[in-house]
Amino acid sequence: MLGDRLRDLRAARGLTLRQLADETGLSAGLLSQLENGRTDPSIETLRRLAKVFDSDLADLFREPDAPEVHLSRPGERLLMQAPAGLLTYERLTSGRGNFEMLRGVLRPGDASAAEARGHASSECVYVVEGAIVAEIGGVDHAVAAGEAVTFDSRLPHLFRNDGDVDAVILLAVTPPMP
Repeated sequence: MLGDRLRDLRAARGLTLRQLADETGLSAGLLSQLENGRTDPSIETLRRLAKVFDSDLADLFREPDAPEVHLSRPGERLLMQAPAGLLTYERLTSGRGNFEMLRGVLRPGDASAAEARGHASSECVYVVEGAIVAEIGGVDHAVAAGEAVTFDSRLPHLFRNDGDVDAVILLAVTPPMP
C-alpha cells in the first residue's frame, strides 16, 4: 500500500533511496523500511516526502487499484505516528483518494499537533469516548462523547485532551490531508 506508492513515486522521478534521503533529510534505511512496510511513518516524515514529490499527503495514500470494498481490521491498519504527547492516527479507509477516516486516542494532556495549522479540506471529528477541546480558528470548542464538530479545515486547528481520561475520536477528512 503506502510502501508500494512511495516506491512508485520515487521510481517515477528516477531517484535512488540515497537521493530521496538527501532531499528529505531522512535516512535511506528509514525510507527502505517504509517502502518494505516494516515501519509506520511519522506525520512529519509524510510531510517531507509529500514536499519532495511535489504533492499533498493524500496523494501518498492513493492506490490506483484500491478495492471497491475495503475491510479495515485492528492490527492491520497503517499508523501515522506523532511525537510523544501528540496524537497518532490509525487509518481506517482505503486509498481511493476521495476521503480519509482516521481513529485516534488522545491521552490526558495530549494534543493532535504542537501548534494549530490549516489545510485545504473539510473535517468532521466525532468523539467516541471522553472529551476534547477543538481549537479552530483560535476559538476553543468543548466536544463531549457523542458529539461532533465539523469545520473548514483551512482554519488553523488542533484537538487536545484537557481531561483526565483518554479521548477516542473518529476524524473524517475530505479531500484527505491529515
